[in-house]
Amino acid sequence: MRYDKLVRDRIIDIIEVKGRRATWHVATDEEYRLKLREKLREEVSEFFENPSQEEMADVFEVITAVLKEREWALEDIVALQKKKRGERGGFERRLILEES
Repeated sequence: MRYDKLVRDRIIDIIEVKGRRATWHVATDEEYRLKLREKLREEVSEFFENPSQEEMADVFEVITAVLKEREWALEDIVALQKKKRGERGGFERRLILEES
């Protein structure tokens, strides 16, 4: 079966321990950036299908990898989140804009 997708670090070992053969390569920087975005889309889609803590953990794992790849500190992202929340609000009021 052909996958051509980013997988977690231990997946190759898990496949091979089961007696199956895995063909793989280490992504270039450019390919890694692209595959991370594809993986984020995949994990978010899986969360939509099954909104569970486990699926959210998968989304967060990819977000963590993106932060590391971009050399962005989680603290900086949280600070930006708080700034935007202060300027524009969060989603606590559950407002739905119908028309403008």
